[in-house]
Amino acid sequence: MALTNTYQRAKPGFLSNLVDGLARGVHQVVEANWRIREVERLQALSDDALKARGLRREDIARHVFKDVFWT
Repeated sequence: MALTNTYQRAKPGFLSNLVDGLARGVHQVVEANWRIREVERLQALSDDALKARGLRREDIARHVFKDVFWT
């Protein structure tokens, strides 16, 4: 005789969804914050320093956010 486990995991409730949503939101804020600081850091460099890194001033945002918006 075989035994079968019929236990089913309960669907996430309101509180679980709320906590999950808040965690994702905080993660997005933290992620955006370091990117903004990086844009500001690169903007503060001279054109020659940017050129040495292979960047143009108008490409800084594209460079910093390339894995998010420009794939």
